[in-house]
Amino acid sequence: MTMVKVGELLIGISQKPFIIAEMSGNHNQSLERALEIVEAAARAGAHALKIQTYTADTMTLNIKNPDFQINDENSLWNGQNLYQLYRQAYTPWEWHKPIFDRARELGMIPFSTPFDETAVDFLEELDVALYKIASFENNDIPLIKKVAATGKPMIISTGMATVAELDETVRAAREAGCKDLILLKCTSTYPATAGNTNILTIPHMRKLFDVQVGLSDHTMGTGVAVASVALGATVIEKHFTLSRKDGGVDSAFSMEPDEMATLVVETERAWQAVGNVTYGPTEVEQASLKFRRSIYVAKDIEAGEAFTKDNIKVIRPGYGLAPKYYEQVLEMKANKALVAGTPLSWELLL
Repeated sequence: MTMVKVGELLIGISQKPFIIAEMSGNHNQSLERALEIVEAAARAGAHALKIQTYTADTMTLNIKNPDFQINDENSLWNGQNLYQLYRQAYTPWEWHKPIFDRARELGMIPFSTPFDETAVDFLEELDVALYKIASFENNDIPLIKKVAATGKPMIISTGMATVAELDETVRAAREAGCKDLILLKCTSTYPATAGNTNILTIPHMRKLFDVQVGLSDHTMGTGVAVASVALGATVIEKHFTLSRKDGGVDSAFSMEPDEMATLVVETERAWQAVGNVTYGPTEVEQASLKFRRSIYVAKDIEAGEAFTKDNIKVIRPGYGLAPKYYEQVLEMKANKALVAGTPLSWELLL
């Protein structure tokens, strides 16, 4: 499994998690707010800023029959017409350049999710560094081939896809020219619950497809993301907004700036904590070895006197003989007078 290079940044197990702030429609149709979101994401420490590139017409048809109506009482968008929802949520294409420029100025990697071939052509003109395929499009093989043919790194969310469908998707991307592919474990519910996230899929998916695997996280809080890093996730994507109370199509399950800052810190801590399989004292533990238990003289002992449970004890610190020799020492005698507080050593024993 190779590292993925995006600009000057490397993504992989040996690197701290790559954190993506997803703006989506949280700009609420204001370019000024969109730029404020970019700035807040940069201050929070996100490594990348992602938007979505579509129009209502590239997403669906302007038709009001039941097929194009959201009828799910568990959905944030229940009752809405698809075309009208996408008209409300889309990011105007003329905003892309100022958003990308601001992100680059602030040291982030800007990129987008295209939803049709015209969006890919447009994003190529803006020289994006990588592409994202959304869960609902992971079965759109023509779109995946179009993106793969750019040769740019691809991130594909895997929500709802079966193993067979993912195999088809991964094969299509690779055969069309994608050399650097990252899959994101994703549960396509909004918000998602920890109980239906199943992040144990992450190491399985990594082994199955021999790719970097991350998490597109729609749960609230940081716990699921932190746990996923412990399971090998190298990318974390979270929806991001200035404030949930401001409303917006995705605000209800989006992170606020202070939460994003916590996510950046805690996922890096989780990554640092994973480390390697190791036993025995680490280098920084060497100094603590002296505080382990060992055998000490507990009462003054005369030369030739036998050691007993009364005059020796296994205590801290660890300068004496190891406790495993305690029974053996009880069968021996002192070769000279010993005062209480003396650490036992072999040269003191008969």
